Amino acid sequence: MDTWKPSTTVAAVIERDGLLLMIEEHTALGLRLNQPAGHLDPGETLQQAAVRETLEETAWTVEAIALQGVHMARYVNAAAGVDVTYLRHTFLCRPISHDLTRALDEGIVRAFWMSPAEILACPQHHRSPLVERAVLDFLANRRADLDIVWTHDSALDRTPAGPAASGS
Repeated sequence: MDTWKPSTTVAAVIERDGLLLMIEEHTALGLRLNQPAGHLDPGETLQQAAVRETLEETAWTVEAIALQGVHMARYVNAAAGVDVTYLRHTFLCRPISHDLTRALDEGIVRAFWMSPAEILACPQHHRSPLVERAVLDFLANRRADLDIVWTHDSALDRTPAGPAASGS
């Protein structure tokens, strides 16, 4: 029996001087704009994933300061046989430092700063509808304390387990 599971992702909204840090990346649909974002890896918290993805995609070290929202969207490309639902945890982050010598992840063309108005003005270039949602939540000052996001130590253990056990 197949069990449907959404793909858990994270994103970071980073503001500096009224501008938001964005990336331009190659996708199957061409160049697209996105917040620094990616998948949750085994053995890390959601906040750690957002910080890691930001560093890998922008060369910026950031600190997660609030949960901005949890959003879900589906991407379907029937021709390519793709049907994925993403459950995205978006964090508001504070920029700490930028490493000009660090290479960006494969597929990332550049990281740069844009105003919220500039981002909202070009939805046809967004990687997904989650890009706009994150900007709208930022503008509405939506945020929750990080203590609302809790990770049990068992999720951080990368030791291979025996037969699957029920833990929900």
